[in-house]
Amino acid sequence: MSEHNASRGYLLDNSRSEAGVRFGALAELFDPVTFRHIDELGIGPGMRCWEVGAGGPSVPLGLAERVGPTGKVIATDIDVSWTRDIADGVIEVLAHDVAADPPPPGAFDLVHARLVLVHVTDRTEALRRMVRALRPGGVLLLEDADPALQPLLCPDESGPEQRLANRLRSGFRTLMAARGADLAYGRTLPGALREAGLEDVRADAYFPITSPACTVLEDATVRHIRHHLVAEGLATDEEIDRHLANVATGRLDLATAP
Repeated sequence: MSEHNASRGYLLDNSRSEAGVRFGALAELFDPVTFRHIDELGIGPGMRCWEVGAGGPSVPLGLAERVGPTGKVIATDIDVSWTRDIADGVIEVLAHDVAADPPPPGAFDLVHARLVLVHVTDRTEALRRMVRALRPGGVLLLEDADPALQPLLCPDESGPEQRLANRLRSGFRTLMAARGADLAYGRTLPGALREAGLEDVRADAYFPITSPACTVLEDATVRHIRHHLVAEGLATDEEIDRHLANVATGRLDLATAP
């Protein structure tokens, strides 16, 4: 979740301490789904993989385990604060803007991006560059959000705590859209991949309804963006403090976008 609109600045920039907490929660929530797909695609020893907008270290490390010492994983991001320390003989970490910079050299068996393109203003160009980096027969795996498909933090809006949570989540979506995010992007991916000339296109959708990791993710996200919410009149400090206290009880069933 780390490529961004340079003109406005990425809302969830990697330089904040909350970013590491968010990456850990996202890994807990989505790594099982990510690696289910990667393993079904047969990614294994000796293959070359490009992890786009890596953010945190979990996916590059998991890919490195699969491709082994004879393979290669290139992990790129605009800000490599959270991945630079994992570089070794298999993993190469590069500062890179997927919408502006040429792809890393060489052709790839797998190009993967998770929660990246939804935030990239020039996502069409970014997609074109990722497709161009594939070897013949290579695979592009994109996992991206569709907040408009399921916009609620609390799908079971059963009381005032849940209503407040959903209103703050709506404010978060407003901030994202103002920075160029496409809140209905996920559903467009199958068509975009076919238009890019790829074959055997398929898609599924997943989101947790409740999880301890969703609670961790929400706390870190709201702390990360609270000054934006207040500055743009989307919430007051009192409302944010009340919501964080509600989240801390662990009694709210918090979901994510598919």
